[in-house]
Amino acid sequence: MAKKKVVKKQNRFDKYFLLSWRKGLLIIGAWIVAVILHNVIYGVMKYFNPAFTGDEALFFIIATIIIPIYFITSLIYSLVKFILKSFK
Repeated sequence: MAKKKVVKKQNRFDKYFLLSWRKGLLIIGAWIVAVILHNVIYGVMKYFNPAFTGDEALFFIIATIIIPIYFITSLIYSLVKFILKSFK
């Protein structure tokens, strides 16, 4: 009789919210890219249209709201998983 492998069921949120060094570096890199793209697009728009008084908001919102919220959520998720794992 062959032994059955016990497969540990992994939460599907672990893939997206569990932090690692690699994911932390990707978050920092994504933030830097969003800031640079915001400034570059604004500069290009201002260069080709000097009367442009608006602002490029998409990458600004990504850099100031979405990425920090994702990082804080991932950090809290990782800490809760670590604490619950240490009590088992």
